[in-house]
This record gives sequence, C-alpha cells and structure tokens, in this order.
Amino acid sequence: MIIGVPKEIKTKETRVAVTPIGVKQLTAKGHTVLVESSAGNLSGFRDEDYNAAGAKVESSAEKVWTGANMIIKVKEPLESEYKYFRPDLNLFTYLHLASVPALAKALCETKVTSIGYETVEEDDGNLPLLRPMSEVAGRVATQIGTYLLHKNHGGKGLLLGGVTGTRRGTVVVIGGGYVGLNAAEVAMGLRAETIVLEISDSKIAQIEKTYNGKIKAVKSTPQSIAEWVAKSDLLVGAVLVAGDRAPHVVTEDMVRGMQVGSVIVDVAIDQGGCIATIRQTSHDDPTYVKHGVIHYAVPNMPALTPHTSTEALTTATLPYALKLANEGVDKACKNNRVLAKGLQTKGGKVTLPVLKKLFPQLA
Repeated sequence: MIIGVPKEIKTKETRVAVTPIGVKQLTAKGHTVLVESSAGNLSGFRDEDYNAAGAKVESSAEKVWTGANMIIKVKEPLESEYKYFRPDLNLFTYLHLASVPALAKALCETKVTSIGYETVEEDDGNLPLLRPMSEVAGRVATQIGTYLLHKNHGGKGLLLGGVTGTRRGTVVVIGGGYVGLNAAEVAMGLRAETIVLEISDSKIAQIEKTYNGKIKAVKSTPQSIAEWVAKSDLLVGAVLVAGDRAPHVVTEDMVRGMQVGSVIVDVAIDQGGCIATIRQTSHDDPTYVKHGVIHYAVPNMPALTPHTSTEALTTATLPYALKLANEGVDKACKNNRVLAKGLQTKGGKVTLPVLKKLFPQLA
C-alpha cells in the first residue's frame, strides 16, 4: 500500500501522524510511505529522519494526497483538503464528524472510506486510539486552567494549591474518563480540592478506591452539577459520548452563577462541547469571557506538546495502520471488529450507527 502523511494545517497544529520509527515499521513490511516535507518539524522530526526510515519526502501536500491509497492524519481534513477526496481513497485520522457536518457530507459525496480514531472500540468499551490524546488533553487542561487563573490573564488571582493559612482552589471535572481522570490527577498533584462528577457508579467506586479520598467522586446529576459548578474555581468539561455530540450538561445559568475570574476549559469541544456557553476557539485566540468567566475551548490542545503527543499517538495507531496496510481496508475491518467500529463512511454513506441518527440524509 502507498501511505500518505501530509502536514497538518489546522491552526497551530504541530503534531504529525507518524514518527520516523513508525515509518520504518511500515516500510519494513513493503509499504511505500509518502511524507510531506517539514510535516514533522514542529514535533522534532526532520525530513532527514523520515528519509533514513525509508520514506519518500514529497514537496507538496498535493503529491502526498494524490499519490497515496491511504492517508494517515492527526486532525480531520479541513475544507481546503476536500478537493483531494476520491472514491479509492482511504482516510485514517480523528474525524469527529458529529460536530463537522460539512466534512461528513464531503466524505459521502466523494465516496471516501474513512476510519475515525475516536470510534475504534474494544469489546469492553475502551477506546484505544482516543486514550493517548485524551490523557494529554486532560493533563494540559488543568495546566492551562492554572495559568488562566493568574491575575495577569484575567483570572481571579488564585493559586490552586493555596499556601499556609489560605484556602485551596476547587477544581471540578465533569466526566471520569481518560480526560477527566488525567485532569483530576494534575489538580490533585497541585494540592487543589479536586472533584470528579461521574454518572457510572462503578467508576465512582473505582475513583474512591484508587485515590483514597484525594480525589472526591460525586454522582453526576443536574443538581450536583449545579452545586459544584457554583463552587468551582476551575471547571473542566470532559464529557464523552463516543462518536456523538457531547450533551450540554452545564447550563448558561450555571455559568452565570460562577464567580468572576473563574475558568472553564471544555475538552469536549471537538464533539461540540458540554458547556452551554462554549464556542470553539483556536491557539491563535484561545479564550473569551462570558458572564465574567474565562472560557477556553481549543479542539487540538495536544498540539501544545507535539513531541509527546506524536509519540503517544503513533504508539497507539500504528498497529491498526499496519493491519489496514497489510490486509487492505475492507479485509482488515472484516477480520477485526475493534477496527470495524472505527469505520465511519464508505460507499457514499455514513456507516456508524450514531452518525446515521445524526445525518439520516447520508445513511
């Protein structure tokens, strides 16, 4: 198979889909890998590294897209890339189609076969290709929130861990999945009062057992959310419904009730966000203030730490990329039900059940 790795073009996106080590594993199996020149620079991987790993470094995105059978990316294609779509193209990347209807339509109109990292799902519900970036995003979310609470960034001037004789800050995380627990662990490490709101009783019990009370797990209900949002200095949105739009679990009235200078970081923004007052921002213009509360909603937060993020992503995705390349996309999805759950568009239609409900005209 000919595999293409184009340079990411989303605003301030610094990651690359495959490391040179990953390329070497693909070329060792007889595959050709086309890498766009400078695609890995911001992650710390040079064109020479890709050459040494057996890749062919191409001078333009067009050469990569048109020369490949399968494109491997980090983020969803942007509108300027839709012109490269064609019926014999396979796409393997984060898609988040629920929040990008135009992309879903374009993939179907051009009959691209697309597999989304975020819906590759194991039998126990584990999402192995979402996990690495969720871990990064969760940890970064608390770091960003801490930074935005500083007075010079418009925050209330609170040190989350406090010092002798002062109160600790309160970090409230909505959702106890990979994002939420990683955000909570960083908050705990900063000595903040840390609360995780979670709907699953088994997860609540596991959190209490694992963290021995250092992270407090609370049953997530509209009432408990309202209570803890009002108390929060930093609110982290970490709600996930695999493949679907995130529900708005925090209302505008709840946000209005937060103290001036508090901070919201909504990591669920790539699926539409779980805070009623949220709208997508970018690394160029990451925050805005509404009802006196600082909102941060950058959908590609792991781009802030590209070296770590790229290594973590490649480690997770490469075994699946090798299956797709070695067996062909159709056979790989037929033989591997975990990978098959990632299939989102094929033959001009959306294939994922949740997307069929969202986009019945494309089903």
